Amino acid sequence: MNSRLFEKIHISWLVAAWCLGLTVGVITIHYLPRLVMFEAWALVVGLGLMAVVMAWRLRVLMIVAIISGGLAGMWRGELGRAGLEVYDSLIGKTAAIQGRVLEDPDIDKKGQTVLRLSNLRINGEKLAGQLWVVTADKRPIKRSDIVQAQGKLTTGFGAFSASMYRAKIIRVERPVPGDVAVGARDWFAERVRKHITESESALGLGFLLGLRRAMPTELSDNLKIAGLTHIVVASGYNLTILVRLARRLFAKRSKYLAMLSAATMIIGFMAVTGLSPSMSRAGLVAGLSLAVWYYGRTIHPLVLLPVSAAITLMVNPQFGWGDLGWQLSFASFTGVIILAPLLHKYFFGDKEPGAFRQILVETLSAQIVTLPLLMMSFGVVSNVALIANMLILPFVPLAMLLTFASGVLAMVPMIGAAIALPTTWLLGYMIQAANWLAGLEWAQMEVNITWWQCGLMYAVMIGAMLWMKKQTKLNLGKVNIVE
Repeated sequence: MNSRLFEKIHISWLVAAWCLGLTVGVITIHYLPRLVMFEAWALVVGLGLMAVVMAWRLRVLMIVAIISGGLAGMWRGELGRAGLEVYDSLIGKTAAIQGRVLEDPDIDKKGQTVLRLSNLRINGEKLAGQLWVVTADKRPIKRSDIVQAQGKLTTGFGAFSASMYRAKIIRVERPVPGDVAVGARDWFAERVRKHITESESALGLGFLLGLRRAMPTELSDNLKIAGLTHIVVASGYNLTILVRLARRLFAKRSKYLAMLSAATMIIGFMAVTGLSPSMSRAGLVAGLSLAVWYYGRTIHPLVLLPVSAAITLMVNPQFGWGDLGWQLSFASFTGVIILAPLLHKYFFGDKEPGAFRQILVETLSAQIVTLPLLMMSFGVVSNVALIANMLILPFVPLAMLLTFASGVLAMVPMIGAAIALPTTWLLGYMIQAANWLAGLEWAQMEVNITWWQCGLMYAVMIGAMLWMKKQTKLNLGKVNIVE
């Protein structure tokens, strides 16, 4: 009998196993027929099993922890899909649905406005789920506005229970005081635009505030082709820059002050950008990593990933039901905190990575891990993404700082215009680099793969990471994104 199986292990690994089970359970429930129901009994049984696991804390009981989490996830997923059956009778019919705008509206390639609605109501009664709405209506709609849209309902996708294309906007209401964070963001954006031209200010505000709607369509398309979208939307990269900045500014003076300022930046950034799936993940991971850093602890990536995934799915189980943003967010994060350290250790040993090499390896790792999902979902791969990221990413923190200074000092005579000048130059260089790379004939390549090919690619990646881990004997538990 293997004695290791009956060794006691740290509680964090049991929690991670439970969270892994919960994540799998929430995702699985979406694919089960509604006749199969997991109600309160699943939660009770799951918690009972976990109580036994926590009492004994044996390695062999990790499988029981996964089963326990799976039952809890089935219960949460059942709550999440409750009421969604009503869409079966609504799909294909014209309906007028009212909802709150969940995220900043987008503009698609046809110039139409894309809305994501939550807190839905139809004929005055609550409706479960979220609605994807595309409309040609040009009214200025903002996040948190109450919108009533009318149109033919079609099948939804990802976290959206239904879609409505060519919708007619019947009514738009703006609550008072409304979304205060959006008001403050828009006020600041106007100050930035006072001295900085349109394209450059749009890019800077994308870096700093995740304000993507103000970006010209051509620039937005070129950034996508160049593989740079992740730096101009609300993402973990932008948030990590802010958290690391706060830590480096205040850590030597006061660890508490560094933690407090970083936490304030996390909350403020999330309030300004909204709680998209990727932003929810980024904020949660940054907060957890900051907490363990403050208390002088470390958290293993294989614990951090399932815990953060489980928490986001507990808040909104529909994130796990095919939401590509949620999937890409966790895939890229896995590349940064697991694959990148392994590549550093395997190819460069114990040498401290410089800024250039760190950006190169982390960018490459994130692209490798997200590549199968991108190929399966879009059938297009950027051939210039690595070059584009190396040309632009090193300057993003400086661009964010200068954009912030331009907004703060915009109304100060002489100084505002003086700060805007280097800001415009730097942002202009980034735009020119993105446009040039996107204009190359070989900038993109079409590659279509099936779901099983995607799974096979991830299996190969996992095998490669396990092999590098064995060869390097790297302690991944020392990885912390706030350092």
